[in-house]
Amino acid sequence: MRRRRRERGIPMITSTLLILLTNVAPASTPAAPTPARLAATTCAERPIQDGEKPDKREEIKELLSVLKGHAGKRGKEDQEAIEVIDTLNIEFENCGAKDRKDIVKGLSLCLKQKRQASKEGVFDNKLFIAAAVALGNMGPESAKPLISWIGHKTHRKDVPLQRWLILSLGQTQTKAAVEPLIDLLSHQKAGIQAAAAEALGGLQGLEQKKRKDVFNSLLKVITALKGRVDGDVNDTIARERYDVIKAPMITALQILSGHDERNPDDWQRWWNKNKKKDWDKDA
Repeated sequence: MRRRRRERGIPMITSTLLILLTNVAPASTPAAPTPARLAATTCAERPIQDGEKPDKREEIKELLSVLKGHAGKRGKEDQEAIEVIDTLNIEFENCGAKDRKDIVKGLSLCLKQKRQASKEGVFDNKLFIAAAVALGNMGPESAKPLISWIGHKTHRKDVPLQRWLILSLGQTQTKAAVEPLIDLLSHQKAGIQAAAAEALGGLQGLEQKKRKDVFNSLLKVITALKGRVDGDVNDTIARERYDVIKAPMITALQILSGHDERNPDDWQRWWNKNKKKDWDKDA
């Protein structure tokens, strides 16, 4: 069944979503005029003319300095650091090349901070997740640092953070994201495989040949795993993995192709008939 390609993928993360990552103080509590707020106010008051990309701004330099100070307080000021990240996330689009580079570097440095997990093994990762989410909006500049943090020994055990790093890499919409994401389709953890599939589904803007390569990589993984499940009903490990990755992989196949199937076997038959056709002709 043919349908128009849906403009789907990972949604742009806004400041509202960054705020939702943390516990915000009640509205009745007045906020103190911190250096970050003062710098943010200065940024907001400066009108941006059409086509203008102001660069090397003192306001951005100040915000990054404040961010570094908050982030270095071993978690005591992570809420304040996230507020600065929120402001930088908003400002990024209207920044010149030097400021954009510095903002990406500053957010990436947040991931170098040390935070202790609780006795129950719960990660104190709200600062890291906020940085990862914001970096997803900062492509193509942020693609390289995101790739470097995916699977990094410092954070590889933190699966929720790894998921956000992977999704943000897909959000950058860069060609550099393709191969690292495809490599993650064979990851030992099903949750990481699923995140990689979801991120690849967000790359519908790729030129058609590359999009077909991504499609084929996804299809090979899901059909192989389904073959294991069908071949041995007692293979509970394969069944559990398949249950985790099926939905994001099917969704990614739908987005990349503009076609709708729900079963890997049906997808394989469709691919055999349509892999050489122009998928965009009737889109």
